[in-house]
Amino acid sequence: MVTVTPPLPTDRLAALGWDDFFSSQILPAQAHLLPARIANVHRARLGAIGVDGPIDLVLPHHTNTGDYAVGDWVLVEPQTDLLVHRLQRRTVLERRVLSARTPQLAGANIDTLFIVTSCNADFNPARLERYLALTNQAGIDPVILLTKADTADNPEDFRQQALQLQRDLPVVLINPRAPEAAALLAPWCGAGRTVAVIGSSGVGKSTLVNTLAGSAIDQPQVTGGIRESDAKGRHTTTARSLHPIASGGWVIDTPGMRTLQVSDVAEGLDTLFAEITELTPLCKFRDCTHEHEPGCAVQAAIAAGRLDPERLARWRKLHQENRDSTPPAKGTRGATPPGRRRKS
Repeated sequence: MVTVTPPLPTDRLAALGWDDFFSSQILPAQAHLLPARIANVHRARLGAIGVDGPIDLVLPHHTNTGDYAVGDWVLVEPQTDLLVHRLQRRTVLERRVLSARTPQLAGANIDTLFIVTSCNADFNPARLERYLALTNQAGIDPVILLTKADTADNPEDFRQQALQLQRDLPVVLINPRAPEAAALLAPWCGAGRTVAVIGSSGVGKSTLVNTLAGSAIDQPQVTGGIRESDAKGRHTTTARSLHPIASGGWVIDTPGMRTLQVSDVAEGLDTLFAEITELTPLCKFRDCTHEHEPGCAVQAAIAAGRLDPERLARWRKLHQENRDSTPPAKGTRGATPPGRRRKS
């Protein structure tokens, strides 16, 4: 007897972020399996969302949940909820930590990353550049969100500083608690789109997730304050999770990050420091360090006032750190090389 699998409701799958990139990966022998999206990752279990709602996945023996990211697409046995296969990722956001042998996965199949910082002592161009390098390398579109504008004498100064960090970088002043916050971010939160929220603790990330999710969120993210003396806060989000956005799309919350090592992000740095990247071929020496060599186009730009010397100093620091901490070349963990992700 041949079992016929009924066609999946493509509109409901598309609302979860499913498209031809993922469907094209399904082999004929896998046609009976059901797609589901990883919604939360715990030490010993994985939760997912399918077209019929939440799924507590049954894991094969020896499954390492650390190999899965919130936002991953997986194929599931319909009768048993057994996880069978993970599909290739379009994008993956990951960071390398000194104590770990492999990168830590922060989210997968993300379209836009909201990098949240405050108009106070938390605003740190050097740290924001680290986030941007990571985002660029992943092939994800970055947007900087500036919170706590009401505490600053001139929040526009912070916005102008953020705009200088990368070409064509969207920067939005926002109050995460305000009802209009969701409307301000609507251009990046359409149906089937996935955004993630990242930043240091106490800047309003969890509040923003709650605002975007609205009444659709089952368990609102716990929020916490910050010390006004140094703008530092406690980590109120301890696990990554996927939530539906009330107006459409999905949002991934991430724990606060106070340290972010730069590793394996050469292309991301080239995008971040495009004004330096484009000048480098004009230097007299191919291996120019932009420090003291004659005929250096970068130093000439600084002398002419066209390039901020602080930008060059930060480029040099990140370039050196990336070179020192990048492991030997090996296969990526399912990421699509920069420039190859579908734009819509």
